Amino acid sequence: MESLEENYLLKHANIHSDERPYKCNQCAKEFSRNGNLLKHLRTHNGEKPYQCNQCEKSFSQNIHLKSHSMTHSGEKPYQCIHCDKAFSQKIVLLCHMRTHTGEKPYQCSQCDKTFTQDWSLKSHLKLHLGEKPYQCSQCDKTFSLNSYLIRHLKTHTGEKPYKCSQCEKPFSQCGSLKSHLKTHTGEKPYHCILCDKAFSQKIVLLCHMRTHTGEKPYKCNQCDKAFSQNGHFKSHIMTHTDDTGKKVKKPYQCFYCDKVFSLNHVLLSHMRTHTG
Repeated sequence: MESLEENYLLKHANIHSDERPYKCNQCAKEFSRNGNLLKHLRTHNGEKPYQCNQCEKSFSQNIHLKSHSMTHSGEKPYQCIHCDKAFSQKIVLLCHMRTHTGEKPYQCSQCDKTFTQDWSLKSHLKLHLGEKPYQCSQCDKTFSLNSYLIRHLKTHTGEKPYKCSQCEKPFSQCGSLKSHLKTHTGEKPYHCILCDKAFSQKIVLLCHMRTHTGEKPYKCNQCDKAFSQNGHFKSHIMTHTDDTGKKVKKPYQCFYCDKVFSLNHVLLSHMRTHTG
């Protein structure tokens, strides 16, 4: 009969050997120890037996609970070697280190985008699949990411919790505040590759680039006009509808072509294109 010590030695020997006799019946993964297989099976059945006594979170593995508990104690044993930041969890430190190294090990199989974190890649893949499981409770819009839904909800509530310390201008998103602050510091990190202009915000650079490419992605569904910027597009849409959203009447027709206009002075400006 096999002794307890011999049993432990056998299990330990499996760790060093390539033998993996414990196979998952849900997927193709194999393990050298039965305990590791049992832990893995929780990823399939969703079992999370380790619950935090400080909050409502629960975990599939005890080591994850221990790591999480440090977030309540304030203990941060994992120190970055490049800056003075410290973290309660090793995995968070590893993710932070990539901000220094620029490493993005998670690559999308559908496009050339890469990500620093696994969950970022998983969220991104939903954009390719067209999956939109997050629905707004105020309107019929749906979103692929929960963060997109949270951002959208602020358009209903008007909430702007992020306030500029320089001019008190409020913003609904933290990223928008960070971009705005650069207008006060004069920092312009976004450089055009086709001319010598630089901008404080990435979105302004993207709009500027369209002056070089001629791209006009915002197309009116009422007429054949297209615009390079969303603001110009929205202003144009208002020429088709009144304040109540109803279609604007266009009683002024051109003598030379079949175009019609809602305002007489716009018609007169248009007529000059025919008369020179």
